[in-house]
This record gives sequence, structure tokens and C-alpha cells, in this order.
Amino acid sequence: MQHSSKEPKDKKVAITVSIVEDSRGTRESLSELLKRSPGLRCVGAYANGEQALREMPLQIPDVVLMDINLPGMSGIECVARLKEKAPKTQVLMLTTYEEGDLIFESLRAGANGYLLKNMPPGELLHAVEQVHAGGSPMSMHIARKVVNHFQKIKQPSSEMEKLTKREQEILALLAKGFLYKEIADQLGISLSTVRAHLHTVYEKLHVQSRTEAVVKYLNRD
Repeated sequence: MQHSSKEPKDKKVAITVSIVEDSRGTRESLSELLKRSPGLRCVGAYANGEQALREMPLQIPDVVLMDINLPGMSGIECVARLKEKAPKTQVLMLTTYEEGDLIFESLRAGANGYLLKNMPPGELLHAVEQVHAGGSPMSMHIARKVVNHFQKIKQPSSEMEKLTKREQEILALLAKGFLYKEIADQLGISLSTVRAHLHTVYEKLHVQSRTEAVVKYLNRD
């Protein structure tokens, strides 16, 4: 007698998510929320950064929900170390803090988004899907702080004048959201040439990342 166990063939591959959170109650409620969410799968929940770094590389998740205020190693340090081991993993900081310094330190360490813990569960789940799709979700209050911070920093135009015409072209395309490969195709140059130009751009603008370079470009006088 044959049993026909019908598995839907077109089932979407679930987004795998890990949690790093020292509060047991918050950790369990997040795990439960993920378990009840179609399209998401919780593959790990850790009470501290040290445990997460030990065990997470065995089951590298697509997205990590990272508490910023962990005992021992901070969430910010954990992000930086995790990104070295798993650069493609997207990290969402989950926090009760709105301090500007912590926001920017997290983003510099490699976080892809920054959310306040009191946001509605539906918004949190949407943020996980968003960051997995390439977005950078931020709670409204956080996004406003980021915008306000950069509006206050007007870069002297002399810094932009240091860039060659080609470097300015590449930076302009970068600011429009083009990928390195697309920039190379559009300008008819190789990918390694684009990277070399950007390395020089970062040095001239005194920045460490694509985001910082783009922000300086958008804030030029």
C-alpha cells in the first residue's frame, strides 16, 4: 500500500533567521513569532555574542536579529566579527536605544538596519523580509535621527573637487544605487578598475564605506 505524501513543489525557500538576545523572555517571544510566520524559519537563538559566534557559523542564517546591549561582548562587536565570518548574512540591530552614536557605530560595524524593540511584530517581520531583499530597514525615529545627523554635516565642496571626472562619474552612479558590475558596464570599464577608482575615492573623501561616500556626495554644496 503506497502513501502519497504530497509536498508542495512550488514552496518558497524560507528565510533563515537567528536571534542574539540576552533577555530570555524577548528571545523566546521572537522565536515564537518567527515560528508562526510563513516564509521565515528560526535556526538559532543565543543569549550572548560569544555563543553566537561559536555556533552560528555551523548554520549560517540569512538574517540575524542582534540585540545591541549584550553581556560581555557588545552587539556592535559581535556584528563586526560575524560579518568577517559570514559577510552575506544581513544583520538587523534590535534595541531600546535611540542614541546617535550607537546607531552609527552599528552601521559602521556592518549592520544592515536598526530597529527599536517596541515596534509592532508585523513591522519586524516585514523588516526581516526587507533586509533579506537588499533593503536597509530602520524604525522611523532612527531614520529621522540619521537624516538629521547628515543634514547638519555639510561637506566642503573642495573635498569633491579633489575627485577626477571619472571618479565623480562613478560616485554619481553609486549614489543612484547602481552595483559595481552595472557601473563597469555603463562606463565600459572593468570591475577591477571600478574598485580601484572607488578605493581612491574613499581615501580622498576620508570614508570607509560605500554608504559614507554616497552621503558625502549627496551633501556636497
